[in-house]
Amino acid sequence: MSDFFDAGIILAAWPMLWRGLLTTLALSALVVPLGLAAGFGLALLSTSRSRAVRWGVIGWTDLFRAFPPLVLLILLYGGLPFAGLELGGVACMAIAFFLNTGSYYSEVIRAGMESVPPGQSEAARSLGLGTWQTLRTIVLPQALRRVLPDLVSNTLEVVKLTSLASVVAVPELLYQARQAQSLTYNPSPIFAAAVLYAVALWPFVKILRRLEQRAAPSR
Repeated sequence: MSDFFDAGIILAAWPMLWRGLLTTLALSALVVPLGLAAGFGLALLSTSRSRAVRWGVIGWTDLFRAFPPLVLLILLYGGLPFAGLELGGVACMAIAFFLNTGSYYSEVIRAGMESVPPGQSEAARSLGLGTWQTLRTIVLPQALRRVLPDLVSNTLEVVKLTSLASVVAVPELLYQARQAQSLTYNPSPIFAAAVLYAVALWPFVKILRRLEQRAAPSR
């Protein structure tokens, strides 16, 4: 058991693990808003009257939802230098998550927008509201309330996927744990990292459960 959980090794590795956790939180604070921004943009474009724009959005979201995020990240980090563009690990993470998670967020938001009865939009336009005003004041508030549990669930997955940054040498929690493991020849730092992930995400899991319970009667 001491080979798997050694309190002394975890204590010695704690500074590295703490720095890794802070980096993970900083990465999450970067990539989640980027994904949401891309999702909102794509969802709004999907309401365009132009068939070409709508089909373009469908092709874009289908492509990047089918693209494994790890493969996309490695492609950006390892492939772009051959095209003369070298980006750091954090920049590659930001781009990869903007493309991948933005596509997932957009589908969730679009589904919420489509769940709002079209009669409400027609009534708003008959009162003189423009398209953007109708979306901002009538459609989006209702859509977001309906899909809030799904948005929170997606956000949890995004935070967990920040562990992929370890493959491009971003010193987040998993990377630091693996470094500590290689120095101590003991898996205890990996175990500690798993516990830190669980503790950090547990409040969001509880929030998600409450949101799902509130949404259940309306469904």
